[in-house]
Amino acid sequence: MKRWLGKAETTLGNHSDRLNAINIFPVADGDTGTNLYLTVRAAAAAFADRSTADEPVNDVGVVLAAAGRAAMEQARGNSGTLFAVFLCALAEPLAGHTRLSAPLLAAALNRAQIRAWSALSEPVPGTMLSVLEAAARAAGECDTAHNGDDSNQALGLALDAAVNAALDAVVQTEDQLAPLHAARVVDAGGVGMLLILDCLRSAVLGEELQDELLDGLHGYDLQDPHIHAAMPADDGVEVMCTISLSPLAAATLRQRLDELGDSVIMSQVGSASNPSGPNGAGDDDDDEDAAEASYRWRVHVHVPEADAAVAVIRSLGDPSDISVSQLSMPRDPGLPAGQHGHEY
Repeated sequence: MKRWLGKAETTLGNHSDRLNAINIFPVADGDTGTNLYLTVRAAAAAFADRSTADEPVNDVGVVLAAAGRAAMEQARGNSGTLFAVFLCALAEPLAGHTRLSAPLLAAALNRAQIRAWSALSEPVPGTMLSVLEAAARAAGECDTAHNGDDSNQALGLALDAAVNAALDAVVQTEDQLAPLHAARVVDAGGVGMLLILDCLRSAVLGEELQDELLDGLHGYDLQDPHIHAAMPADDGVEVMCTISLSPLAAATLRQRLDELGDSVIMSQVGSASNPSGPNGAGDDDDDEDAAEASYRWRVHVHVPEADAAVAVIRSLGDPSDISVSQLSMPRDPGLPAGQHGHEY
C-alpha cells in the first residue's frame, strides 16, 4: 500500500500538466491534475509516521484508513475530494487483513464506488464516478468467475480486469458529457483515476506501469494546448472546509449548500466522536447520545460568492481550514500549482 500511493504520487506529479490541460468539467479551471496530485501526496505522506503509530502496521485496512484520513483533511477540489472518499471507503472492507486478495479487492472497490457516488449531491456519469463503477464491476465479475479464489494469481486477474474496464470507461466519458464531446477530450478526473488504479496494479504485481493505456485518449497529449484556457470563464468560487456535525446537521448543511450552489460534496472524516463514553457512545441515555454523536465532515461546494456559504456553514458548527478559491482566477506561473484564492 505504501508502494502504491508513493507510485501514484510520482505518476500524478508527472501527469498533472496533461490532466490540467483537459480539465473542462465540471468547471474549466485546469486544476484536476494539481488537485489529485496534492491530495494523493497527502495520503502518501501519512505513511511517514506509521512506525510510531499505535495501530498495527501490518493491517491493510488500518494503514489505508490513516492515509484516507490524511487525504480527506487536505483534499483539493472535486477530484481530490472524491479520491479521498474513495480511499477512506476502500479501507473499510480491508480492516483486519494483512494482504489484498481478489475477493477483498472486489468488495473494497464496490464500497468505494458506492461511497463516491453518494458523496455528491448531483452525481453524473462520464466522470471519475463512472471509471470507479466500471473498475468495481469488473473486479467483482472476475472474482465471481473464479469462485472467490484468494490466490495471488486471482488477484492479478482481478486487477487486470479492473484497469482494463477503467480504461474503457475513460474512453466512453467523451460521449457521456456534452462539454467533453464538443471539445473532443476525455474526462481529466477519469484519466487520473485510471492512473491511480494502474499504480495499484503495478505495486501489487511488481510490474511496470502500462504507459500504452494512455495511447489514443482524445486530448491527452503533452503537445496539446491547455484546452480549458479557451473555455468561457467560470464565475464564482470554490469553498472547502472541515467541520464536526451531527448527521441531522450534516443533512441540513447539504440541503442549504445545494440551494446556494453546485458541485456539493460532503463526506465523513473518520468515525463518530462523542465525549459521553468510549467509542462514541455514552453509558447512559444511549439513544440521546447516538442522536448527538458528532462526525467530522469534509465539505466542498461551488457558489457565486463565498460569504453566504461560509455563513451557512458557520450557522451549523465551527469549521476549520475554510479555503476559498476563485474558479476563474488565472494561475500565477510563479506560484506552486493549486495555490490560489485565500483562506478565511
